[in-house]
Amino acid sequence: MIWYPVLILAVAAERVAELVVARRNTRWSTERGAVERGRGHYPAMVLLHTGLLLGCLAEVRAADRPFVPVTGWTMFAVVLAAQGLRWWCIRTLGPRWNTRVLVVPGLALVTGGPYRLLRHPNYVAVVAEGVALPLVHGAWLTALVFTVLNAALLTVRIRCENRALDLAAAGARA
Repeated sequence: MIWYPVLILAVAAERVAELVVARRNTRWSTERGAVERGRGHYPAMVLLHTGLLLGCLAEVRAADRPFVPVTGWTMFAVVLAAQGLRWWCIRTLGPRWNTRVLVVPGLALVTGGPYRLLRHPNYVAVVAEGVALPLVHGAWLTALVFTVLNAALLTVRIRCENRALDLAAAGARA
């Protein structure tokens, strides 16, 4: 099935687009005094997300995972919804969105778009995609391993972001 590798390549291309946006936004943030937090976990995050894409392809091929239409199409819809949510987050945060933890001092928290519902809606998209993308073509082991490792990573990442946001809010009040 050629369409599943094409889907994985499309998601990989989307990640490259995210990195282009993030690089531009990093310049914008640092020009305004942002300092990066959590550099130590960033390489693990890149490795985990790269592993998700490679794991999807490798498991389907090596284990000869079948495409089950009911599950596959449902999970494909979840993948599309996750992409929509991710880009809603990116659009809502504008130049403040990044793959790194950068908080511009003095700016109020964004409370519009999906951020009026959740503090970290982008991670809902990451979790949904991490489960759904492998399951589009039955790669349940990749979905399981990514989900467990991602839960550990998100625990660190969300704590880091919350500390950075709290420090910025405390600085704005001072």
